[in-house]
Parts: sequence; structure tokens; C-alpha cells
Amino acid sequence: MSGPMIPRERCDYSAIVDRPPLKLPGGARLVFWTIVNYEVWDISRPMARQILPAPTGIPLQPDVVHWAWHEYGMRVGCWRFFELFSKLGIKPTLAANARICEDYPRVAEQAKRDGWEFMGHAYDQVPIHKTEDQAGMINRSMDIIERFTGKRPVGWLGPGLTQMLDTPEILASAGVKYIGDWVYDDEPTVIRTAKGPLVTLPYTIEINDIPMMIIQHHESDYLQKRAIDQFDRLYAESKDRAKIMSIAIHPYISGQPHRIKYLEAIYDYVNQFDGVLHWNGAQIFDWYRKVAGNKLGAAA
Repeated sequence: MSGPMIPRERCDYSAIVDRPPLKLPGGARLVFWTIVNYEVWDISRPMARQILPAPTGIPLQPDVVHWAWHEYGMRVGCWRFFELFSKLGIKPTLAANARICEDYPRVAEQAKRDGWEFMGHAYDQVPIHKTEDQAGMINRSMDIIERFTGKRPVGWLGPGLTQMLDTPEILASAGVKYIGDWVYDDEPTVIRTAKGPLVTLPYTIEINDIPMMIIQHHESDYLQKRAIDQFDRLYAESKDRAKIMSIAIHPYISGQPHRIKYLEAIYDYVNQFDGVLHWNGAQIFDWYRKVAGNKLGAAA
């Protein structure tokens, strides 16, 4: 095959109704996967997101106001997350720009101390399409996190879910075992790369505070409403097959005072139900590897 594979060449089409049901241990029904995103926004570049339109209609640099908006998350909002998950006994996945280990060591140390899973999320918040040396950036990111935590990440999420056609090969070569960028299923799947198989986990772009709050401009309580609607349907379906529900949050958004209680309410609701596991990405990957080991071999 010449050139990088397109997505359809990496995976065979599979209708969920045609697959044998996956089963969770101990009669559990649903995995609730929490992904917290901690990032570094470099003031020398355009900011990753904007909440205020530029006064002239044209984005201006330096964009100090949006740098400061993001900085609020790392100074204040993230501590609301740490308090919440410590109280609940949940150790989420941290989609971490590796640069947080350098620029925000206080925050990164707290995540490490609390036992969060570090997932690679680029060096800092720049789309992969804008990265000159993709392989260098990915390996640098993985190496920094490995040195900081003592463990090489097994997962990866592209910044803004961005990837190039050859990104899966580079990730597999760097030691990545699962990715969150392929949001095309309710269950883990296996994709082919020239460097061996990768597992995709069902990350989310809809139960995610960036699209809801910053792009769609919903009211603060809408995250709670949509997450509960998602959970109710998946939980009902989980009587017949294991389900995974993910939620993606950012401290400069859901860590704001007017939004945090709605995030807390989601966990209050979910935890009323039997058979719900709060696993991180590494735990989901380990479980799937055990129940689908032959698929992992066949995808190489």
C-alpha cells in the first residue's frame, strides 16, 4: 500500500448489533469514563478557544484576555475538579499537555498525587496540522510525562482531536496503546497501523463542555441535562451489553463557579444506579484487551 492509510482502510465496518455483547466483570453494566483536560496556551500564538469576539472582528495577538480566561482554570477551576473527584473517590483520566509538567508543576503534581491517569495530549495546545515535526512532538510529550510520573502513558488524545493520516503509525511507534480521537462507536474497537494495532476508546465530542458551552452557547445547566439523557439511554441498553459513557471537561469551563454544581449533579445522579464503574482509560483498555485479545492480534 502506498501512502498513509485512510480511516476506512484501518478498520472494517462493524454494526454494533452484529457483535457478540461485551460483558463487564462482576455483573457491572456501564463504565463512566471521566476525561479532564489540562492544557497550556502559549501567549505567543492564537489562543485555542475564544469566548469574546475580537472587537474588530479579526482575532488579535497577543490575546491576553483569552490567555487569562484559560489561566483561571489552572489557578482556580482545576482545584474544584480535584476536590470533587477526591470526595467521590474517582481517579479520572487526565488529557495532559506535557508542558503542564513544566509550566504548572503544582497542578500536575496534584494529579499525580491523586492517582489520576495521565493521557498524552500533545506538548501544548496546538493542532497537529500546525506541528512541523509530528513524531518529535509526540515522542517529546510522551517522554516528558513518563519522566514526571514514572510511567509512560498508554493513551493519547489529539489536541482538539486533531490527527493526520499517518498519526496512528507515529503513536503506535511511541508506545501508545489506545486513542480517543475516533469517536465512532459506543465500544472499544481495534484499528490497523503499520506498527501494530491501536485500540480506540469511545471518547466524546458531544458530552463535552467545549461544544456545549463555548460553541453552542447553552446555559450552564445544559451539561447536566445532556449527560443525564445520554446516561439514561446507555444504562437502559446496558442490560444486554456493556456500555461506556465518557464525559470531557475543562477547568476554565466546567470549573467556573456558575457551572461546577451542574457537573457535581451529574455524578450525584449516576451514582444512584447499580453496576456503574468509574474507570479511567487505562482500566478500560486493560479490560478490553482481555476480552478481545484475538482482535488485537488480528489487527496488526
